[in-house]
Amino acid sequence: MGELEGTYRVLQTPGARLGTATPAGVSTLEPGQGPPAGVVRPAARTHLRVQLLDDSVELFDVEPKCDGQVLLTQVWQRLNLIECDYFGLEFQNVQSCWIWLEPMKPIIRQVQRPKNAVLRLAVKFFPPDPGQLQEEYTRYLFALQLKRDLLEERLTCTDTTAALLASHLLQAEVGDYDEVLDREHLRTHEYVPRQERALHRILAFHRELAGQTPAESDFQVLEIARKLDMYGIRFHSASDREGAKIKLAVSHTGILVFQSSTRINTFNWSRLRKLSFKRKRFLIKLHPEVHGPYQDTLEFVLGSRDECKSFWKICVEHHTFFRLSDQPKPKAKAVLFSRGSSFRYSGRTQKQLADYVKGGGMKRAPYERRHSKTRMSLRALKVDLPRQSISLSEGVKTPATPLPTAASFCSAPASPPVPPGPRDSQVGGSSSETGPPAPGAQRPAAERSSVAMAQLPRLPALQPHQGLSVESPQPSPSTQRSLPGLSPQGPAAQGPSPLLGPVLADAAGARTDDREEPRCKCVPTDEAYFIAKEILATERTCLKDLEVITVWFRSAVVKADAMPADLMTLLFSNIDPIYEFHRSFLREVEQRLVLWEESSSTQATGSHQRIGDILLRNMLQLKALTGHFQRLHEILTELEAASRRLRRLEALRRDFELQKVCYLPLDAFLLKPLQRLRHYRLLLRRLCAPVPGDPDPRGQDHTDLRDALQAITEVTSELQHSLVQLESLQKLTELQRDLVGIESLVAPGRELVREGCLLKLTRKGLQQRMFFLFSDMLLYASRDAAGSGHFQIRGLLPLRGMLLIVLDPPVEDRESERSVPHCFTIYAARKTIVVAASTRLEKAKWLHDLNAAIDAVKTGSAPAPPACVLCPLPRGFPDEASIEPESEDEAGGARGSVAGTGQLRASTTAHVCWCRQTSVSRADRSAAGENQLSGYLLRKFKNSSGWQKLWVVFTNFCLFFYKTHQDDHPLASLPLLGYSVSLPRDTDSIHKEHVFKLQFKSHVYFFRAESKYTFRRWMEVIESASASAGRAGTPEEEA
Repeated sequence: MGELEGTYRVLQTPGARLGTATPAGVSTLEPGQGPPAGVVRPAARTHLRVQLLDDSVELFDVEPKCDGQVLLTQVWQRLNLIECDYFGLEFQNVQSCWIWLEPMKPIIRQVQRPKNAVLRLAVKFFPPDPGQLQEEYTRYLFALQLKRDLLEERLTCTDTTAALLASHLLQAEVGDYDEVLDREHLRTHEYVPRQERALHRILAFHRELAGQTPAESDFQVLEIARKLDMYGIRFHSASDREGAKIKLAVSHTGILVFQSSTRINTFNWSRLRKLSFKRKRFLIKLHPEVHGPYQDTLEFVLGSRDECKSFWKICVEHHTFFRLSDQPKPKAKAVLFSRGSSFRYSGRTQKQLADYVKGGGMKRAPYERRHSKTRMSLRALKVDLPRQSISLSEGVKTPATPLPTAASFCSAPASPPVPPGPRDSQVGGSSSETGPPAPGAQRPAAERSSVAMAQLPRLPALQPHQGLSVESPQPSPSTQRSLPGLSPQGPAAQGPSPLLGPVLADAAGARTDDREEPRCKCVPTDEAYFIAKEILATERTCLKDLEVITVWFRSAVVKADAMPADLMTLLFSNIDPIYEFHRSFLREVEQRLVLWEESSSTQATGSHQRIGDILLRNMLQLKALTGHFQRLHEILTELEAASRRLRRLEALRRDFELQKVCYLPLDAFLLKPLQRLRHYRLLLRRLCAPVPGDPDPRGQDHTDLRDALQAITEVTSELQHSLVQLESLQKLTELQRDLVGIESLVAPGRELVREGCLLKLTRKGLQQRMFFLFSDMLLYASRDAAGSGHFQIRGLLPLRGMLLIVLDPPVEDRESERSVPHCFTIYAARKTIVVAASTRLEKAKWLHDLNAAIDAVKTGSAPAPPACVLCPLPRGFPDEASIEPESEDEAGGARGSVAGTGQLRASTTAHVCWCRQTSVSRADRSAAGENQLSGYLLRKFKNSSGWQKLWVVFTNFCLFFYKTHQDDHPLASLPLLGYSVSLPRDTDSIHKEHVFKLQFKSHVYFFRAESKYTFRRWMEVIESASASAGRAGTPEEEA
């Protein structure tokens, strides 16, 4: 067939024949021809309707072919929304399912018939704690979202809780209680389904909220809702492999599995290896250490491929937002073939958003509450409501652990003011169909400003009758991420505690940098503020420690069903009220410090710059808990007895103590409530101390502080004997598990006076031994050669009839080549041993405590121990002699009764003393219990160039490092026994203020505090721990 020659005729399209404009796209003109000069076809635009959270509808003029980010940017700009990444726009598809608008995809490819569709603004990411929302306007929008969920029956709860939520929403919208106006308002506004039945409860609750500002009401709504199981839950119907009908959901913790409305499983982000989908099958791959011998891939079947892909996208976005610190890099497109989806989350992560807001990257503007009435005209003060992250030094509260944090106390903006993507240069042609003008529109400031009270009363405490569950205490937000009872593998899947040692690994490869913070928020500078911040920081740690028992251990016990019912009742009926007190106290301190900072930022003085009223009120409440504190000794005694009697309980305790969340021996957490009382007394004494230049030392706050100090002093005096008994019992039970060869170490009247490492003279020379001085006997042991972590008892010397002789050098070795300094000889009734201390100071401490214990036995002030402990020595001991015959390599003798087998925690004081060759006394342990401290510090290694921000907890002579104060378990630990603390030298090249240096041999760390007061406090507590070891002496003492 030959070629066709000739000219082409222009074919008219149907539209062209009707006289319409030539469509842009494929040209139908002759080659070389073009449209007439000067004719530019404008881009087609359409009006999209967006329903806001206050039910008003706004029109936005956009091009249908533009990406979703353009519309999102216009909405954020119209609302002047700073924390916009928590929100999104959703629309209904053909199946009437709500779908999120994707920012990087054209609108026309997502929304069918955009002109007729109505998109609605909704919360996309629900944080675990409302304290993470730093803007009052954001909390207001969240409250509106919860109001919508409550009305649509997404937020399911009891009728009482629903009425309580409705009462707070009513308080925010109409103000204080007025029965006539309330009934009129409720007749035209619906808050809960079947509102008529709950009308009486709503009015009753509203009556108790007099004086509460709208901002406070919003915060209370969020605080109540976050404790509900359905908080932020959006169900996706599915079925498992067996065909059982289930529902899947995504939250900040991970993927949740529900059956009906009951959560039956939780797959935490940290335990997931991969998420994928194939057609309508959703696949979850677990880490090998999680699934163990079971299947490593879980499969769920959804209704269709589109539903499955939509759910997978939601999982990807939640994982990126809550778990990652930076946006993931876009995946490069394949040249020829593409496999898998290229979908990625395109917004800012929670950490980036928090850093941006704290850096002041966007100007705050007043806003209007659409439904608020004028009856609250007296409230003219704008109040920024309580939040968890209350200061620039607190960092961002991320709900996942392995996330790097910024290395400065004040972070720079992490991203531009609005999410990335194309945006219009001008928002034109926009109008409002219903309701008032948009919140961001120009109007007088008086009309747009939010309303608040000039005088803020104390927030009413939430009582059990208000609809909240009191069966068990609710964990703090971070704890809800990975409860062992809800995970598919249970508590045993948790790894062992972080290894201790002088070298700290750079946990999780955290990013470090040395950039200076460009902007800082104005914070108070007086010492009372920093003491209040110390109360806040240590209270957070105290609450986390209590959750180890009230949440984690309770979950493990219930799941294993290993504890008798009467013991469970005894334990949790006394711990739960203490936990509830600390949770309520923490909330009050958080609220007060936020208001304190706000008034300092505005340079205003008022009733918020004080802490005495809160301390007085809570210290008086402690008197009602005295009975619970006194029963802690009975709880520990019964728990130990049941553990020896029931093998399942003993195995459960041993496995639980190997979990990361149990970073101390379980018994040590029972000590925390009583030790916390002494810390309250210490801080109140600091607050009551006279401050030079204080203009009003006799003000109301000072009076409240003095009364609070008197109240806590009375409580601690009453409980002092209980604390001493409990500390002694806890230490003896801890040693009972560490020592092999003694059957009954716990005895009435017995106390541990000092434990530490000494060198003992044997036939093969000086051998390292661990000595335990009790009020009635002296034990010495060596590390078990089998590597189990236990100490094998090598000798027992009763104190009755003991004699000490200082021989330096010993008479047995007068040759200069074998002389050893700091030696002394111990003469017992049937045995004589020669020991040497590491330093002169260490030797003086041992001699002082030995002489005091011997004198106490002589005068009869120390009770005689039971005969079964003093007599006979455990089987396998060699015959007593003046010189011990065995050496370290012959320590594999027969054992006595072994108090548990298996892996032991290496962070106990005995193990640290063995490694550092030092000792700890009873007075040192008591002082360490009072000098506990928590807070954010910047850490720098000796050879590193940047600083890493960490949440640091000092307790039990050890520093524990976390990413944030919300983390459930530490990343690493640093025992301080043997370390010296000092200021950096010029050769260290540290050009920062508030920096102290920790050093043990060649291991050097630098830590930087946020203020002068915080720096002094860290120096004090660390010096108290390092000084107890006796290793920070002068070089002359080491000779």
